[in-house]
Amino acid sequence: MSFSTWLAFFAAAWAISFSPGPGAISAMASGLKYGFKRGYWTTAGLLMGLLIQFLVVAVGLGALLTTSETAFNIIKWLGAGYLIYLGWKQFRTDAAPVTVQANNNTAFRARDLILRGCLINITNPKGTVFLLAVVPQFLDPTQALTLQYVILAATLCFTDLVAMGCYTTLAARILKLLRSPRHIRWLNRGFGAMFILAGTVLASFSHNK
Repeated sequence: MSFSTWLAFFAAAWAISFSPGPGAISAMASGLKYGFKRGYWTTAGLLMGLLIQFLVVAVGLGALLTTSETAFNIIKWLGAGYLIYLGWKQFRTDAAPVTVQANNNTAFRARDLILRGCLINITNPKGTVFLLAVVPQFLDPTQALTLQYVILAATLCFTDLVAMGCYTTLAARILKLLRSPRHIRWLNRGFGAMFILAGTVLASFSHNK
């Protein structure tokens, strides 16, 4: 892979990472509820899911999602259902202001946010199909593919770390300015509606698109 090819992918990766989607919504919802330091754990899960998607594409299993309507639909409906479930939970979240300073709040568990972020990405076949369509455009078949996949995955992970950090920070800063239960209630409902909308859009996605 030439430097110019990598540079082109690097530019594309920023657009991919910052494009609004379930990952961005999840990062903002976590930032709203937990603040940046705690909410950023969701990004770790999103990156795990992204790496799993890359692995699926790298070993060729991604092709199954484009050729098998049954396999695609199973993953699609699981992902859509999970997003709608997250939306319903967010919609019903307590409207009390959230304290972002470190404390002994046992309700917070980093592993829960990591698992949620991971599930959001791996149950999104649209993302896998997208990677399957985009990544091969930047591969040089005359060179070792494994190293190229590693470079591309690392690049996308880096831009995702930055993008999700921006989304989490944005929500966390908004959170610091809001102390009215009414405002936070509507923010939670807004994020819940976005999750549900994302699940609905995913449910309407066809493997032929």
